[in-house]
Amino acid sequence: MTPVLSLKFVQFAALLALSSLSVAGTTDASLDCSGSVTFGEAGARVVTSVPDRRIGVKCLNDLIVDTELEGANYGGHGEFIAEVAILGARLFRRRQIEVGEYLELVRAAARSEVGRTLRVRVIAFNDFHGNIDGASLNLRSDADKLFVTDPATGARLGVAAGGVDYMAGLVNQLKAGSPNSVVVSAGDLIGASPLNSALFHDEPAIETMNRLGLAFNAVGNHEFDEGRDELLRMQYGGCHPTDANSCRGNQVGTEYPFEGARFDFLAANVVDTSSGKTIFRPYGIESFKGHRIAFIGMTLKSTPSIVTPAGVAGLSFKDEADSANALIDELKRRGVKAVVVLLHEGGVVGSGSINGCSGVSGPIVDIVSRLDDAVDLVVTGHTHQAYNCRLANRAGREVSVTSAGSFSRLITRIDLTIDTRTRDVIAVDARNELVDRNNFQQAATPIQPVAGIAKIVANYKALSAPISNRIVGSITATLTRTQNSAGESSLGDIIADAQLAATAPATKGGAVVAFMNPGGIRADLAFASSVAGEGDGNVTYGESFTVQPFGNSLVVKSLSGQQIYDLLEQQWGAAQPFARILEVSRGFSYRHSFDTTPGNFAAQKGGGFVCDGSVTLNGMPIDKTAIYRVTMNSFLASGGDNFSVFNAGTDQLGGDLDLDALEAYFAAAGSPLAPGPQDRVRTGC
Repeated sequence: MTPVLSLKFVQFAALLALSSLSVAGTTDASLDCSGSVTFGEAGARVVTSVPDRRIGVKCLNDLIVDTELEGANYGGHGEFIAEVAILGARLFRRRQIEVGEYLELVRAAARSEVGRTLRVRVIAFNDFHGNIDGASLNLRSDADKLFVTDPATGARLGVAAGGVDYMAGLVNQLKAGSPNSVVVSAGDLIGASPLNSALFHDEPAIETMNRLGLAFNAVGNHEFDEGRDELLRMQYGGCHPTDANSCRGNQVGTEYPFEGARFDFLAANVVDTSSGKTIFRPYGIESFKGHRIAFIGMTLKSTPSIVTPAGVAGLSFKDEADSANALIDELKRRGVKAVVVLLHEGGVVGSGSINGCSGVSGPIVDIVSRLDDAVDLVVTGHTHQAYNCRLANRAGREVSVTSAGSFSRLITRIDLTIDTRTRDVIAVDARNELVDRNNFQQAATPIQPVAGIAKIVANYKALSAPISNRIVGSITATLTRTQNSAGESSLGDIIADAQLAATAPATKGGAVVAFMNPGGIRADLAFASSVAGEGDGNVTYGESFTVQPFGNSLVVKSLSGQQIYDLLEQQWGAAQPFARILEVSRGFSYRHSFDTTPGNFAAQKGGGFVCDGSVTLNGMPIDKTAIYRVTMNSFLASGGDNFSVFNAGTDQLGGDLDLDALEAYFAAAGSPLAPGPQDRVRTGC
């Protein structure tokens, strides 16, 4: 309803605040104050008969901040009316307007829409994975770069993007464009990180995010890589109990001991089984001009199947939609009508724009379809995809669903429009924006990296350089983790061969075949990215660490031939959210009939695709009754990625670290390694 204000009330309110009001501006000799005073924007404009005029150094019309573009920031319509009344009273006392004009201004303000809505900007990202150094990030191969469409030519180009200092610069720009803003993350802020963050247990990622201004981070699966206790240390601070690389703040310009996160980790669906309570708060609340927004944070319910069991021991992971819906009544009781879900789970879209939503599929579609209608926005992650979608919730209403890709290269700018009377979100406008290092988009205002953050990154890079820059081998061409149509990659071949070589000796386990999970291969080995010289093919320890950052050890177990068949069927089994084709070592091959065309997985999953009799070892069909010694990493050995057959193996023997095995393989080769042949897995029975 439109507030009804008497003249006496207006004058009283104006006199109360008279002493605190000031008229500011800059002198402009060419100032044009023609026309009349208007309130509001576009079709909602209210035009008065009060002539505009010069008041000191500004026009009367410009003294009243009444449009969103000018940065109007009112907690309600009444607050705007009061401001007009206060300004009018001052001008009337100075005899710069007449009493009739004063009354018309107040009445027109009451008729206007100004203050009936409030804009809040959510600045979101996901899957940062400790990628603090944008310069190193952009030395990776094309498969690891962000490709965008050149607006001038329409060509798809790899662009230099990312780095926490440039992220912070873009965040500052986005905050400057909105008086109400909050920075949030949808998980995997840490874990699977490059060496310059991982060597220091991801303290650099936390410290730089503190200075970027992050408010909330939903836990992702990689937050649990080093276990619950280490995650709690990330939140609350303190030094690692055993590693001297922790707490280097006094060398890099941050606090000592490690300060911990100044933002909140959120975990609405992660429950301590002994206490029945969530390990972190399920949600956080931010207030803007008295209007409260809740941010519910959580990870995917299948986290235990993709994290080493020790990392999630004693924890239960609940359904994502059910966990969010269960909090709605509590939030309503607290007077919160605006709800944002930060969810570390996502979808897959077809190729196209970073703001596209072509053929979206994956778990997020089902999750959103079951969400309570009170949820206004879903910020997602996990799949490392960039999209900007609108998906139907359980009421059939379309909800904005976003993801900013990965590795600090994109940020999602999301503007929420809040009805200041109902306090609910009535509109959402979202857009993924490039963390543009070279002003590829030719922006009028290029991103200015934040110098203080850049210095912290440089200091950590210098500390890690002696380890990171050590050359461990060389390659003849880029080894890519991109899988062919059968599910095999050239880098996967090399890694599997290295693991077999490390475990083949009888004293190391006597393995005859090695399997590698594709999710454990985090980047390509690029021919032209070494520190020793552009294009020389040298591979540094830092580059190999980026490929395999988990510190997994190798494990050898005994499996029967039938179990190997069963294992291969689990690549697209009922428990898998999508096909996971294992990389296999030389001498081992098989055929399958699975259609690997994107989008076909859901209709096929369940197994029955391995061509019977096609599984061979050194050219001979494996015997389903015989026993074979099989190598896997420690993650797979405990049934990771839903490969329960690995967990059933017997006669376990532990071995070297996966990175050590790769370095030893480079050394044994004695010359540059060529890409793997990708001829071990084939389609068609």
